[in-house]
Amino acid sequence: MAKQTIKQIKDKINQGECTEEELETFRQDERKGVQKVLEQYDINQQKKVEMQNHYESMLAFEKEHYADGRTLIAGIDEAGRGPLAGPVVAGAVIMPKGYYLEGLNDSKKLSLKKREEFFEEIKEVADWGVGIVTNEEIDRFNIYQATKLAMKRAVNQLSHSPEHLLVDAMDLEDIPCTQTSLVKGDQRSVSIAAASVMAKVTRDRMMAELDDRYPVYQFRSNQGYGTKDHLEALSTHGASPVHRLTFAPVKNVL
Repeated sequence: MAKQTIKQIKDKINQGECTEEELETFRQDERKGVQKVLEQYDINQQKKVEMQNHYESMLAFEKEHYADGRTLIAGIDEAGRGPLAGPVVAGAVIMPKGYYLEGLNDSKKLSLKKREEFFEEIKEVADWGVGIVTNEEIDRFNIYQATKLAMKRAVNQLSHSPEHLLVDAMDLEDIPCTQTSLVKGDQRSVSIAAASVMAKVTRDRMMAELDDRYPVYQFRSNQGYGTKDHLEALSTHGASPVHRLTFAPVKNVL
């Protein structure tokens, strides 16, 4: 039988079509190109192991409640507390017990492409909800209360009533189930990380739409945060209907 080319071997390995016996055969191949392919394969496999271990460590809080017989554990997180414009958006997600979403992490640490991929997958496999509080409501209630309101609205959008909430650094009143507040929860809990993806992608898409309506503020690129260009546009053009009028940089130019 003719020896496989390096490209054939690479394609086979990358497509996950190799048996352990074939891999062992390739390891005996003296061609440098084959050894380079195997070296990259081993690196990728180690990364997969590390990601799975990290994912398992981020399930610790969920597992505590699974052990008590609860399965409907909802993670809650928000996006948009700090910007000068646009809504604050919260996500609520109940991930299926035993489901593995490789590479899931705090949404701020993910690439745009990865966030979008996770957003679509979470929509397919999980029970999820999104809560939105407008800039007018933020001005009326203050950003702290508005964030809580967005979180409650997200919980109310779930198809099932959660048995426990894992909330990123907040305590929610008037919720008919137990809850745990976790500082930096989006880095410590799978459910909260999933909620952070839903909140951030939803809000980023909303800010892109607002950019079409108010292009001078460049909301698509700054998501409403007080970047240099955004502050200059505020000084030149004043506030738009979606700016938070009670936030100091906006209030100062009125």
